[in-house]
Amino acid sequence: MSIHIKIAAAMVLGVSACAASLALADDDRDHEHSRHVLLISIDGMHALDFQNCVASNTCPNLKALGATGVNYTRTSTSKPSDSFPGLMAIVTGGTPKLVGAYYDVAYDRVLAPPAADTGNGVLHGTCIAGQPNGTRTEYEEGNEIDQTQLNGGSPAYSKIDGGIKSIDPAKLVRDPFKGCAPVYSWNFIRANTIFGVIHHAGGYTAWSDKHAAYAAVSGPTGTAQPSNLDDYYSPEVNSNAIALPGVKTAAGLDCAKVNINGGDWTTDFDNIKCYDQLKVNAVLNWINGKTHLGGAGSGLVPKIFGMNFQAVSVGQKLIENGVKGGYTDAAGTPTPTMLGEIKFVDGAIGQFVDELKAKDLYESTTIIITAKHGQSPVDTHRFFPIPGHGGANGTAPSSVLGLAFLPDSELNQIGPTEDDISLLWLRPGTSTLDAVNLLETNATTAGIGQILYGPSLETIFNAPGLPSQGGDPRTPDIIVLPNVGVVYTGSTKKQAEHGGFAHDDTNVMLLVANPSIRARSITSFVETTQVAPTILKVLGLDPRSLDAVRKEGTPVLPGFED
Repeated sequence: MSIHIKIAAAMVLGVSACAASLALADDDRDHEHSRHVLLISIDGMHALDFQNCVASNTCPNLKALGATGVNYTRTSTSKPSDSFPGLMAIVTGGTPKLVGAYYDVAYDRVLAPPAADTGNGVLHGTCIAGQPNGTRTEYEEGNEIDQTQLNGGSPAYSKIDGGIKSIDPAKLVRDPFKGCAPVYSWNFIRANTIFGVIHHAGGYTAWSDKHAAYAAVSGPTGTAQPSNLDDYYSPEVNSNAIALPGVKTAAGLDCAKVNINGGDWTTDFDNIKCYDQLKVNAVLNWINGKTHLGGAGSGLVPKIFGMNFQAVSVGQKLIENGVKGGYTDAAGTPTPTMLGEIKFVDGAIGQFVDELKAKDLYESTTIIITAKHGQSPVDTHRFFPIPGHGGANGTAPSSVLGLAFLPDSELNQIGPTEDDISLLWLRPGTSTLDAVNLLETNATTAGIGQILYGPSLETIFNAPGLPSQGGDPRTPDIIVLPNVGVVYTGSTKKQAEHGGFAHDDTNVMLLVANPSIRARSITSFVETTQVAPTILKVLGLDPRSLDAVRKEGTPVLPGFED
């Protein structure tokens, strides 16, 4: 064989090997561009829940999606794992350090109190222009005109509608450096979102969530409108339950017969399913090119759209008339009531899939299912409430510090800033070390597992303080992580909570599904922040359009890289 023939043969073999290598690489990649992304947060849904329901064949629709999806078993949500930072992690790709969202209810050393008392007790106060003020911040139902109403009290909405018109601007904290203007939730966050990137690229966007304030998914606009959202639907989850004629779940639950017990939607195992079904129906309407309530709309199917489910989260926490949700053991075996919530969500996901198929959109839509947060403890035998019923079990960190260390706006209004975590902002000029020493002295009665402050806190977040002193006005001075199972509550109607850093709080399900994807599980550690750049990648947009990708280096999920 001549040297030329040998070279030619080698070239053929080389090209063949290269082609085989490229084919293998193509087979391993799962980022063929989709036309749409359906994003779902099943709040509270652990990776364990997904594994158990698929293994037991109680989630046929989730199981079917798993057959054409990548399942990430070691996914962590944000820390803290509250709904607000959890949602922001998913849609911005950023941590609280960048985004500035630590909790629905938190604190800012610069902003000023609202002009009117909020529905949840953030008191009105004076805004002194041109200087730091300091106030508790609230972005939940308390911002609404009337949080007892499903429509948030807006006369512009029907009884079952809800959205940004429900927000009362007088109940929003104010910015002393911007003329004491109210700070809307979408302008409160410090990073852009996938909704902003997709909207600016010409894509139609839609989302449904539990509070009007969660229109924060729009990302900053600098105006009183979340203009990156083309359609937003937020029936208020903490409103009084009402009958919903004509609304039925996939399993046939008639929501005209909800339990009108004087409580909100989260106080009844069936009522919460009916509440979620309103948002399910909105998603089905979007798949059909309609508005969230079924109006004609633009005729466009959104590029990015979706919702959050509350049913699983409520099912994990609730004790209703002595009947417990949650789990029967540390392996995550659900109680019958808890299983009912999971089956409801699975049925709703089946409705989404069926509708996508009916409209010939299934193959062009990537479905991403994750959770804003988990719930702790899974093993309800570990549940230990502080102070507990009758105040018998101990003292919460906020009570330990009391008048000497906490700012006025925090006194007697701690609310959800203490769940299975305690976020503490101290009075200006007080000693963080003195406060920590007092907590250490009371560690047993306060159920304290770990205290983060100073360097241990600043490895995760910006240093706390005023911007003029190089600090972040939103970072807590101290974060208390309690022992596993400890929840700072006196309620007799709950047996778990979220917000903390524990495994049960943070290890959530994450599934990315599309008919073109080769099914597999990935056990390497990932975070829900990686969902945002992955969504842009799937839609053929540049992940670096996100502030979080450029500033925090958030990568796309494994399997969707270049």
